[in-house]
Amino acid sequence: MTVGRTQSIALSGLSGHLVDIEADIASGLPALVLIGLPDASLGESKDRVRSAVANSGCAMPPTRVTVNLSPASLPKQGSGFDLAIALAILAGTRDVPAESVASCVHIGELALDGRVRPVAGVLPAVVAARDAGARRIMVPAGNRTEAELVPGIEVIAVASLAHALREHGADIVVSDVDAIKPPSESESTPPSRDLSDIVGQPDVVDALVTAAAGGHHMFLLGPPGAGKTMLAERLVDILPDLDARDALEVTSIASLTR
Repeated sequence: MTVGRTQSIALSGLSGHLVDIEADIASGLPALVLIGLPDASLGESKDRVRSAVANSGCAMPPTRVTVNLSPASLPKQGSGFDLAIALAILAGTRDVPAESVASCVHIGELALDGRVRPVAGVLPAVVAARDAGARRIMVPAGNRTEAELVPGIEVIAVASLAHALREHGADIVVSDVDAIKPPSESESTPPSRDLSDIVGQPDVVDALVTAAAGGHHMFLLGPPGAGKTMLAERLVDILPDLDARDALEVTSIASLTR
């Protein structure tokens, strides 16, 4: 019996939890079984992992493979565990150095051809890994930019499973592949808004400036057409710059919606 180990991150909102992934290679009829409260999309990772491993120059063991995601009480959802599951299995078969795989956190969805697809929520996942004491994390190449925003942890970006294996020291031939990019976002510049556009209502303008400068809460109440939306839109442009912590939190929220 051989067990390969690694780690990944399960997200719950902006909070991330470290998940230990164990792949037990045991005797028995060929099968890949996932346990540890996976959801439907995670259950489908069995087929993605099989195809990705085969198309990366490796082979699934012709025996029973049981993959455990612990703690079992923590719900796991999404396809971001694919890369970790594949590497845990290949560490168990000794196709890749087990020590290197076990000392790194892995996030990424696998395409059937072995490429690593970007996933949502990489930024809060990297923050959670760092806060849990991890020193290295492997992410999809398409998520490199946001992952590298987090200081204090080494980020390894990979375009394919074969690339990931080579990063861990496996003796494998790696073909150049185009990294899968996340969906493009609109780069249109928002229209410029200024408090000088507001005619009258000096008391409300003063209240906006005071709220922006002091970080106070503000509630706008009035009949339709009174200018609530116009005032709120211009409040954004006079707010002070975010500090590093708040900027990371705002960007993490955006990361979850991609």
